Amino acid sequence: MAEVIELMRADSPHPGHSAEWHFFRAYVGAALWSTNDESDESGGEPLDRNHDISDLSPWTAQAMLRDCAAFYVANSEHIHCDGAPLSREFEGSIAAREAAMAGHDFWLTRCGHGAGFWDGDWPEPAASALDKAAEAFGNVDLYLGDDGRIHG
Repeated sequence: MAEVIELMRADSPHPGHSAEWHFFRAYVGAALWSTNDESDESGGEPLDRNHDISDLSPWTAQAMLRDCAAFYVANSEHIHCDGAPLSREFEGSIAAREAAMAGHDFWLTRCGHGAGFWDGDWPEPAASALDKAAEAFGNVDLYLGDDGRIHG
């Protein structure tokens, strides 16, 4: 699993990044997009409007890396299955685009955001297996700390 974490950890995108890198970046992207900064009484702005992966606290980044690596390693056969959906947010190989879609759906499913592996994009039996695996990780609540870092 340490090797998968290192593949996910790369700092800057370039053509040919691993499927694992795409999985992690899409996971973080979904987390920031789906979480508001609570800067006003209506909930504020989505975190991705003013923040990016560099704003994650070190502990939060490590926790996300560990969860993503564990999920990816345990479920790669379902992530890279016949008929897996492809992310349109990233360019790259089929495997990278499958992984990006899975990273996005892992966040949405584990946090109960009303979309994810179960919403019809993933073929069965992969959809059910991925849904069950994601839910087992439990919810994560991100928040913007007084230090300007994103914690969760």
